[in-house]
Amino acid sequence: MYEALATQGKSSVHSGLAGIDSAKLKKLRSSHLKECFNLIDEMRHKLEFVARIKGVSFIDDAASRNVMSTWYALETIEGKAIWIANGAAPSANNVSQLKRLHSLAAQKVQAIITLGNSSVYELVFGDANIKVCSVETIGEAVSKAFYSCSENMKVLFSPAVENGISYETQGDSFKHEVNEL
Repeated sequence: MYEALATQGKSSVHSGLAGIDSAKLKKLRSSHLKECFNLIDEMRHKLEFVARIKGVSFIDDAASRNVMSTWYALETIEGKAIWIANGAAPSANNVSQLKRLHSLAAQKVQAIITLGNSSVYELVFGDANIKVCSVETIGEAVSKAFYSCSENMKVLFSPAVENGISYETQGDSFKHEVNEL
């Protein structure tokens, strides 16, 4: 039972262990728990490993549509990353929300590539020695990230803010573009 969780990533382990605690409180048998966990499919677009190409790992976290979810994604990955995010309009709310990521991003993020407007990211992360640039498409973002990475780095697609496009559509596009490399 625990092995099935372990292959699915840290967030699935946390959710699964909470489910086990709940099930034990309800006095469910371990055999029933094991059956349930064998039926669990990895949550799509939530810290989902996509591919490893020439030593660069691509992670789809398109379901992270708020800053705290992106914070968790950055906290979870090991090593340096290039972060692909949705662009954001300059507003006091966007600035204050993204500032929550400042110290963590300064430790883990080498560059931020935004899909659209990058001005808020430039404002928030400009003093953290993180390169920030904007592109128009996910294909451009994936290509730019891949060719900017060194071996053993990660490319994390974690939008952090809403942009009106469903996370399923963006996540599927990200995975398609990675597989086209």
